[in-house]
Amino acid sequence: MHKSAALAAIALSLGACGAGPAQVASGPVALFTSLPVLWNEAPDLAAMLKPDTAPHWARAVLARRGPITPLDTLADGHGLEQAERLVIAQPRPLSPEENVALDGWVRGGGKLLLLADPALTEDSLYALGDRRRRQDVVLLSPILARWGLRLTFDETQPLGERNMAVLGIAIPVNLPGAFVAALPVGGGAAARCQIEAQGLAARCKVGRGTVTALADAAVIERGDDGAPHTVHAAALTRLLEAAFD
Repeated sequence: MHKSAALAAIALSLGACGAGPAQVASGPVALFTSLPVLWNEAPDLAAMLKPDTAPHWARAVLARRGPITPLDTLADGHGLEQAERLVIAQPRPLSPEENVALDGWVRGGGKLLLLADPALTEDSLYALGDRRRRQDVVLLSPILARWGLRLTFDETQPLGERNMAVLGIAIPVNLPGAFVAALPVGGGAAARCQIEAQGLAARCKVGRGTVTALADAAVIERGDDGAPHTVHAAALTRLLEAAFD
């Protein structure tokens, strides 16, 4: 089955997890990610959607913001234009058409939460080179440059999860990157970006929209049996509030 069909099946299944009584917003949240948040790492589609496999904890956190709309492309005509709020978490590299569409969507008033990790530390069942494997190193230089950002990485930092304070939140990180302000590339009005916590986060005003970016994705790691550490769930909840409220 093509990935688009798989995502459609997953979207239908999300009604079962619902937003529940703790829902805090009714608008849909679009999700574009290489991480197995809405599916399980497995050799085939049937195993991915196996009902007795514990879902990723972040799925419920996202659903409390509103119905989840999974996207497998950001190109025009595939659903992004209907969204007002978007989470991009460790995505695959974007095509030129997707970069243009994403920039236009944000400038038109979209609200984006971006988790961009230069050295993803969560393990995968799939080997290097397998197309099903999550994106180990995020490659978003063109769109970041368009917004006046550059993602850097300190290879000398020690491995290991720790908490860092940013946006008034304790965020778990592991081998994080750092955003650096740069001259925006391309035409149009320049974005206005504020760098926080030694580059761990950036908040940008882009046209009528906003980008809240974190240079790490450890906050959304699955954990054992899909269960979160309390700090991870609380941090993701607060990040969503910071990006969308």
